[in-house]
Amino acid sequence: MPAPQLGALRQYQNTAVADAASADIPPQQLVAMLLGGALERLNAARGCILGGDSVRKAPLIASASAIIEHLRLCLDHQAGGEIAQNLDALYDYMGRRLLRANLDNDAAGVEEVAELLRTIKAAWDEVGRPAPRPRLLR
Repeated sequence: MPAPQLGALRQYQNTAVADAASADIPPQQLVAMLLGGALERLNAARGCILGGDSVRKAPLIASASAIIEHLRLCLDHQAGGEIAQNLDALYDYMGRRLLRANLDNDAAGVEEVAELLRTIKAAWDEVGRPAPRPRLLR
């Protein structure tokens, strides 16, 4: 497994699917897991902000930011073209937005990034679904 994927897995290893990290995971599934892990952390961080727990909030946001940065670093700009370029800019924005949200205890900022990640994850999950088989008419 390439080094960027190992680093990304390390960021994700404290989640419910961490046991699968030691298996040979296809890149499609790994990205979906990483997106899910970042979302879990952002949801928890938002709850911490709303509950006034800034001690727990900071490492959750830092971990989600690290996952996002690893996803950014793993983009294949040659194969991905404009899509990879757009994702790179979006991941960069998310990182900066989370930094500001962390400093300001801004639950809305965390939610904004979570919504962007949910959109990416929904599209990613759709790409990973097998195409429906055509029905033969008789």
